[in-house]
Amino acid sequence: MEAKDVVEELKKRLPAEKFDWQFDRKADKLRIVHHTLHKGMEISLPEIVSKFMQKKELAIDEVVYTIQETFRAMEQEQAQGFVGEKNIYPVIRSTSFPLESAAGKPFLTKDHTAETRIFYALDLGTTYRLIDMDMLTELGMSAQEIQEMAMFKVKSLPTSYKKDIVSDNIFYFINNNDGYDASRLLNQPFMKEMEQQIEGHMVVSVPHQDVLIIGDIRNDTGYDVIAQIAMQFFTTGAVPVTSLSFIYEDGKLEPIFIMAKNRLARREKKK
Repeated sequence: MEAKDVVEELKKRLPAEKFDWQFDRKADKLRIVHHTLHKGMEISLPEIVSKFMQKKELAIDEVVYTIQETFRAMEQEQAQGFVGEKNIYPVIRSTSFPLESAAGKPFLTKDHTAETRIFYALDLGTTYRLIDMDMLTELGMSAQEIQEMAMFKVKSLPTSYKKDIVSDNIFYFINNNDGYDASRLLNQPFMKEMEQQIEGHMVVSVPHQDVLIIGDIRNDTGYDVIAQIAMQFFTTGAVPVTSLSFIYEDGKLEPIFIMAKNRLARREKKK
C-alpha cells in the first residue's frame, strides 16, 4: 500500500459530503477539512503505510476511528461548549509530537524526560481533546489548575495489570485501552507501591499511549526482554511514544539503552 492508496481508502470509508480532502503528494501528508466546522486535521501518511504492513486493515480502521472521534469532539464543542463536570487527565507524548494544534494553537504542556512530554486532555467520553492555551478561558481555569486537576484525576484511574514471567524476570502490563494507560506512569502512589514489591531493578516503558510496562528485572536477560517488548509495542501502537525504557528509582526516571551482549548503558546526566 502507498500513500495515495491510503487516501483513496479513507475517502471510501468517510462521508464525502462532510469533508474536503487536501493531499500533499510531495510531503506525503493529508489534510481533512470538515465542511460545516471549517476546521481540519492533518495526517502523516507514511506512518499509516508503515502500520498497514504490520496490522493490515486494522491500521486503516484505527485511522478512520481517530478521524471520526476527533471531528465528533469538535462538533460537540461547537454545539455545547465545555459544559458540565470537567474530566482532565495528563497524557504522555513523544517530544517530537507537535506543540500546536492543527489550527496553530499552542498546547498546554510540561517537560517530563528527554524523550517524553506531558500534555493535558479534556475527556469527552469516547474521545478526548488536547488542551490548547486558547481553551483556558472557556474552561475557566488557569494552566496551574489544569495541571493540578490532571495529576489528581490520574490517581483515580484503575491500575489493574496482567503479569508475565520470563527467565525469572517479572513483567506487569497495564493495558485498559482507555487512552490513559501510559499516563499511569504519573500516578506516584501507584508507582511507589509497585517499587516496594519489586526485588530487582524497576524498569518502566511507555512505548505507546495504551500501555504501561513495568519490569522487575533480576538478570541480564530481563533487559533484553523488555527492550524487545518495548520495540514491538512501539511499532504497533496507534500513538507511539518511545521505544526506550527507563530505570525508575525514588520517583525519578533515567533512560537506558539495551545494547548487544546484555550490556546496559545509562544516558549521561547533563552537567
